[in-house]
Amino acid sequence: MTVHRRLVLASSVAGAAIVALDGTVLTVVQPTLQRELGASLAQVQWTSTAYLVAVAGLLVSAGRIGDRYGHQRVFGLGMLGFGVASAGIGLAPGVGWVIGLRVVQGVFGALLQPATLGMLRTAFPPDRLGMPIAVRTSVIGIAAAAGPLVGGALVGTVGWRAVFFLNVVPSLVFGVLALTVRGPQRTEAATVRFDLPGALLLALSLASLIQALVDLPGSAGGLAVSALAGLAFVRHERRTAHPLLPPDVVGSAAIRGALGMLLAASAAFSGTLFVVTYVLQDTMGLSPFQSALRGLPLAGAMVLAAPGSAVVLRRVGARPTAGAAMIVVALGVFVLSRASGTVAVCAGFALLGAGFGTVMVAATQVVVREAAVESAGVAGGLKQTAVNVGPTLGVAAGSALMAGSGREWALGILASVALTGALACLALPGRTVASLTHPPVTGDRAGVPARR
Repeated sequence: MTVHRRLVLASSVAGAAIVALDGTVLTVVQPTLQRELGASLAQVQWTSTAYLVAVAGLLVSAGRIGDRYGHQRVFGLGMLGFGVASAGIGLAPGVGWVIGLRVVQGVFGALLQPATLGMLRTAFPPDRLGMPIAVRTSVIGIAAAAGPLVGGALVGTVGWRAVFFLNVVPSLVFGVLALTVRGPQRTEAATVRFDLPGALLLALSLASLIQALVDLPGSAGGLAVSALAGLAFVRHERRTAHPLLPPDVVGSAAIRGALGMLLAASAAFSGTLFVVTYVLQDTMGLSPFQSALRGLPLAGAMVLAAPGSAVVLRRVGARPTAGAAMIVVALGVFVLSRASGTVAVCAGFALLGAGFGTVMVAATQVVVREAAVESAGVAGGLKQTAVNVGPTLGVAAGSALMAGSGREWALGILASVALTGALACLALPGRTVASLTHPPVTGDRAGVPARR
């Protein structure tokens, strides 16, 4: 592996890990933040919602910006901005400042997330993408598992502000490296046009959808705005000469299938975690720490499954790998719906983590690999949008179903969502996409100049 590829992989992993860690530590911080800043419950909820709305609305557009100006450059700016915003939150004098800076943090988070995948697509040949994506997924699992533990330790000893300072140094370091250490440049990227009207319509549709899902059940207005903006976006995309979503991306059945699987898997995964957390603490009477311990098999299985799935992908292809993984996700949800003891809970979590980790690697590889290099950023933005919208859908559905029908019914529906997502695997490529014996791809589709 060349020095440039090592730096790209390290940067991609660091960016993904920082975003994952930031998301999980916030849940631990919020109660203390509310007390010390004298905030209301609604204001504290907006510290999460504001970030989600900003990220969801801008991910695809940010990916297209990366296609236009270079993923490494956009990644560097995103990391620097994310680090500065994190420092600002750590110094914020009131909850209003925290909410505002979370919006800023979300904007820069949207810039860096698609770029972490766009850089991989540009730096690595298609037949070598499996392991870098697996490493990235494993580190995300580690960061997500470590977040509550690290956050709890810092809040209990130093204070909630220290949690946000965690991101500052690595964000600044990798941001500076990305802007100063230059790799091979792609001259044809300058031909990519940016569709500003389409970007605004898509941002409005997605941001309204996220806000409406968070505010259920009183969210009819937000859902209406999202639907109208979405219809206007589709109409605009069909008429414009330079659409935000290129035909090679939206026209690919494989990419659409992979995005559908990611949406279903992340919805089932996050919805299940939401429901089971309440069951462990309210029904089984466990403390938050005891609940976290029972969830460790999930993180461990996810970390182990990611590199293992890269090997399986090379041998049997994306279609059977992802399809089987979605069934494992559904099985894990089903086990948790019936679990009443520690062993059963841990087994359900392990199945859920193993299946979800495998789906993430398989579907992400398809999205990144099937897109042309000049569309890698927008493809990465769509992938990140799916894994941001999916959890919001899953939590909203889990909350409503649990309140109306109880745990077993809620988790049964979430298991059905995973099984429905398994049907999308039929659109994924077979063995030839993941096989190392597939004839080499040259030129732009390879992500490197043909002379290499």
